[in-house]
Amino acid sequence: MRTKSLKKNKINVVTLGCSKNVFDSEVMMGQLRANKFDVVHESNEDDSAIVIINTCGFIDNAKQESIDTILRFAEAKEEGKIDKLIVTGCLSERYKPDLQKEITNVDEFFGTRDLPQLLKSLGADYKHELIGERLLTTPRHYAFLKISEGCDRPCSFCAIPLMRGAHKSTPIEELVSQAEQLASKGVKELILIAQDLTYYGLDIYKKRNLAELLQRLSDVNGIEWIRLHYAFPSGFPMDVLDVMNERSNICKYLDMPLQHISNSMLKSMRRGTTSEKTNELIAEIRRRVPGIALRTTLIAGYPGETEEDFLQMKEWVQQSRFDRLGIFAYSHEENTHAFELEDDVSDDVKRERAAEIMDIQQGISAEINQEKIGKTFKVLIDRKEGNYFIGRTEFDSPEVDNEVLLDATSNYVRIGDFVNVQIETAEEFDLFGKVVS
Repeated sequence: MRTKSLKKNKINVVTLGCSKNVFDSEVMMGQLRANKFDVVHESNEDDSAIVIINTCGFIDNAKQESIDTILRFAEAKEEGKIDKLIVTGCLSERYKPDLQKEITNVDEFFGTRDLPQLLKSLGADYKHELIGERLLTTPRHYAFLKISEGCDRPCSFCAIPLMRGAHKSTPIEELVSQAEQLASKGVKELILIAQDLTYYGLDIYKKRNLAELLQRLSDVNGIEWIRLHYAFPSGFPMDVLDVMNERSNICKYLDMPLQHISNSMLKSMRRGTTSEKTNELIAEIRRRVPGIALRTTLIAGYPGETEEDFLQMKEWVQQSRFDRLGIFAYSHEENTHAFELEDDVSDDVKRERAAEIMDIQQGISAEINQEKIGKTFKVLIDRKEGNYFIGRTEFDSPEVDNEVLLDATSNYVRIGDFVNVQIETAEEFDLFGKVVS
């Protein structure tokens, strides 16, 4: 039974999954606001008549979180706590018929490219003149900038092409315009995202054109940091490194998911590279951009991964000493090339191997952080929690990397400001310091 009245024109948008979904939700919210809806993001107030869930369908855990969220709001609809429930995003793109059959009290299901249709279902118009306009859900001093959609890579384990379609670059002029709009609103850091940054431009400029895009974006007044996420190793455009060296506002930071180092695994994963080429690329990147922070992502328990394959990955992680590292337990995804293989590594072994890699990385991170004690870094302040202001260096991306903590009782800074911080102590994933002039 409904206990309070709902605001008929209020929409609560719930976002699950990666930064690409965050970007998509922000675009959707901008369109809804322009159509005179009262829009909130992940509100704890239960006064919204309409809930839109932007789902993730990447791997098992993400899919389950999306399903659980849909079911929670479907139950709220049954109880009269909301009037309308709409599901969009990757899970809906991939499993729409199944979802429609199993969860019958969702009003509408839409895919990743159905924003105009979603708006129409609400009696709203897709406003082409608002392309690039977004309602930011991140702190106002940084924002994600999606430079392309979809992916043409043939990786055997990945379902993203099934959900996001073929690669499509956004023209440079449009991205520069978006960056200028963001800068005018106070954004100081742009985090470039895509399914694959390094493929940028091949479809519209007939060449890999990430370097030129970086040059143009770095010229935007007010943008002090530009950060690169999701760079594919095969065919990496080395001229990007030249621009990184030339432009002070391009962070010496690169997120490059490498997935594995065993040649048999790389071949089965259809990564288009070898362990030898991978190590040569890492060495060349570090040689050309001294001090660069490298983040990578790996997979544990891919079909056919032997103890020898895993031992090779362990030794490689120890030797490579990545600044940042994450690892996923392999998820057996329908309609991918790897789904034809036997998922022959048990879930327990997958988790054990992933944990073992993270234990190694924790030790590496602790050692690297100890080397920073006594040094001074430019830090962007993200937020205040309890007695600490919390920020990041240029070598750290929000939410996934290390943080710098400042005692708020002896350091006063403003959120969104850059300050110089001298590091006094360090832990595995945190640095503690003081503001210096």
